[in-house]
Amino acid sequence: MEMGVSTSELASDSKFKGTEQSADIGKDALSKGSDITASPSLKQALQQTLSGNFTQKGVGLHSGESVQVWVRPAPVNTGRVFVRTDCPEAGSIPATVQFVQKTLLSTKLGKDNVSVRTVEHLLAALAAAGVDNAVIEINGPEVPLLDGSAQEWSEAIAHVGLHPQESSRTSISSVVKPLWCYEGDAFVAALPAPELRFSCGIDFPIPAIGNQWHSWSPTNESFEETIAPARTFTLAHLIEPLRQQGLIKGGSLENALVCDAQKGWVNPPLRFDNEPARHKLLDLVGDLSLIGAFPCAHILAYKASHALHTEFARRLIASYDNTQ
Repeated sequence: MEMGVSTSELASDSKFKGTEQSADIGKDALSKGSDITASPSLKQALQQTLSGNFTQKGVGLHSGESVQVWVRPAPVNTGRVFVRTDCPEAGSIPATVQFVQKTLLSTKLGKDNVSVRTVEHLLAALAAAGVDNAVIEINGPEVPLLDGSAQEWSEAIAHVGLHPQESSRTSISSVVKPLWCYEGDAFVAALPAPELRFSCGIDFPIPAIGNQWHSWSPTNESFEETIAPARTFTLAHLIEPLRQQGLIKGGSLENALVCDAQKGWVNPPLRFDNEPARHKLLDLVGDLSLIGAFPCAHILAYKASHALHTEFARRLIASYDNTQ
């Protein structure tokens, strides 16, 4: 997440523009037998889960509550699901776009009056690693922010490793006509491409941030090295207003970059020159993991919020369904 409020962050989904007629999704991502799909892990024919359990504990960004997460292997066709262990009567919450409840400064999933917030970093790490099936147990309402990035999640996944399962993955879909969703000058789009690629741009009227872009090819670049370490960020003048709204109670200089409009970064150094753009790409990957399998496409986002990401995910699924 990025702890600044954009216009589209506050908008209702009904304000987003775009048209399902602008897209056509084909089922064959491999285009006449080509072996170019998403990444060495994502292009495996079989579903995958974790080879073991891992746990992390920390503080929720918005709730400020201490929480612990246990991530465990799961049977085939489980998907990625959350289980609130502090709500023993509640069922699991699938990490799919149908269960998105709220998208203000993070993505919140819920079912039957039970929810879990700020899921995007963990989901990005799981999806980028090629983990199809996992049970995520959590004893509170919000996934811990850790250091503000997905680095510790990715390292934990790499440490336990992956386990191929005896069931095939659903065919990866291929975008054959453009699809987009926008509000004002903010947009998310998917364009036909021979392999999966994510590109993300931001634009802030602050010299230390300004206009930044980053593009990531899962086929050629390690998520763990180039995207996962990018930390969430905020603007110094927004901190107190957000706290007055009951937000970012767990935010600190240890888990978020803070930028002052005049003085620049309050807590350098940055891990990358364009760390903010990379973090927004991290959020995009996490939010679009709610689709299930990433399509074969070049996915571009500019000044996009969690609300715009998840609305785009809904439209992508609807466009795919319309071709069946």
